[in-house]
Amino acid sequence: MKLVFLIGNAAVGKMTVGQELMKITDLRLFHNHMTIEPVIEVFGYFHQKSITKMREIIFEEFAVSDNYGLIFTYMWAFDQKSDWDYVEHVTNIFRKNGADVYYVELVAPQEIRLHRNTTENRLKHKVSKRDIEISNQRLINDDNKFVVLVMMVRYCLMII
Repeated sequence: MKLVFLIGNAAVGKMTVGQELMKITDLRLFHNHMTIEPVIEVFGYFHQKSITKMREIIFEEFAVSDNYGLIFTYMWAFDQKSDWDYVEHVTNIFRKNGADVYYVELVAPQEIRLHRNTTENRLKHKVSKRDIEISNQRLINDDNKFVVLVMMVRYCLMII
């Protein structure tokens, strides 16, 4: 069993890369919006507790399945201890079942990501991103907030 975390900023291409990897490997794709979008549809807003519970069930069941492996996309807020704890928790679910775990960071300049933010594939799979103006502003705001942390995290991930 394998678990591949595809991590990176908004609109960097995590889902798209995961889709392509799924085509050429026996890995299955579980992109983060596969739980975000249904929860938003039901609740009318982002309800973290429900999203986390849904993911937990999928991770637990997948980790004991006969599947070759899973690709999970995640926008990791590196300055949040809770995100580090969450990634460690998910990692442990798979490792306790003998899985190898890999962390892959995707990077792209903001200009490219703003363009990617409007692509047909992204909007098809991520209903909550269809308000382009709000989605672009969130991307820019996150970049401004986390710019210093990105350099620190890249160094930490190289150590892992």
